[in-house]
Amino acid sequence: MSQTSHSPVRGLGFAFASFALFATHDVGIKALGMTYSVFQIIFFAMLFAFVPMAVMMLADRQVDNFRPRHPWLILLRAVMSLVAMSSAFYAFTVLPLAEVYALLFATPLLITAFSSLMLGETVRLQRWAAVIVGLVGVMVVLRPGMTQLTLGHAAALTAAFGSAFASIIVRRIGGEERTAVMILYPMLSSILVMGMILPFVYVPMQLGDMGMVASVGLLSVFAQLCIITAYRAAPAAVVAPVQYSQILWATAFGALFFDEFPDRMVALGAAIIIASGIFVVWRESRSNVSDRNPVLRNPNPRFDAGPSPKPKHRRPS
Repeated sequence: MSQTSHSPVRGLGFAFASFALFATHDVGIKALGMTYSVFQIIFFAMLFAFVPMAVMMLADRQVDNFRPRHPWLILLRAVMSLVAMSSAFYAFTVLPLAEVYALLFATPLLITAFSSLMLGETVRLQRWAAVIVGLVGVMVVLRPGMTQLTLGHAAALTAAFGSAFASIIVRRIGGEERTAVMILYPMLSSILVMGMILPFVYVPMQLGDMGMVASVGLLSVFAQLCIITAYRAAPAAVVAPVQYSQILWATAFGALFFDEFPDRMVALGAAIIIASGIFVVWRESRSNVSDRNPVLRNPNPRFDAGPSPKPKHRRPS
C-alpha cells in the first residue's frame, strides 16, 4: 500500500468533501420540495442515481449474482431505508436545514442503543450515559411544551430511527451479504414503490428542475464514493466525527438560500447531540472497550441511495 492510500489528511479531505456534497444534495431536496411531492423527488433522484451505481456494480467482477443470502432481512432493511429516506426528505422540505440535521444526528446514538438491545453487543455505562445525554439534546431541540411540534419534527425523528434500524441490519448481515446486494435492493425498492405512487402526485417538471433532481441523485453517488475513499485512507475514528460538519453547511446554506437562522435552543441542542456522538465514537475507537464497534462500522447511515459499499475498516490499535 502506498503512503498516500493510508493518509489521515487525505481521509479527512475526502470526508469533508463527502459531507459537503451530502449537504448540497439536501439543499436540492429542500428547494424541489417547495414545488414537488417528496415521492416524485425520490423517484427521479433514485432513477438518476441508479445508472452510475448499476454501471459500477456490473463492473465488479467479484459479483456473480445478486441473490441475497438473507432475503427477509434484506427486504426489511430496504423497507426501513425507504421509510427513513422518505421521512428525511419530507423533513428537509418543511423544517430549517440545521434543525433537521440536529435531529438526524441522533442516529449514531440510536445505533449504539440498538446494538446492545438487538445484537447483544457490549455497551458500557459511559456510552449509555452519552446516549441519554444525546437524547436530552434532542429534547432541547424539540422543546416540547414550549414550541409547536410538527409533522416535520416527527418525520426527522422517524428518519433517525429508521436509519439506525437499517444500520443494525447491515451490522447483522454485512459480513455475509455482498455489498452490491445491499445497494441494489434498496434502490430498486425505492424506484418501484415511488413509481407506484408517482401517478397520484406527479407534477410536470421544468427542465431546470429535472436537472436539479438529476443533480440530487448524482451528488449522492459522488458523496458516497468520497466517503468510501475517506474510510480507506484514514481510521474510522478520525473520519466519523466529520459528519457533524454538516451542521455548518446547513447553517450557511439555510441562511444563504432560505433565509433560515437557527435559534439558540437549536444550537444548544445540536451541540449536546454532537458532543455525545463524538464521545461515543471516541469510546468505540478504544481497543479495550469492545470488540464490536457499531457506530464506527456504520458511522454515517444515509437514507438516499442505500448503503455505501462497505469500506475496509482497520481496527484501532
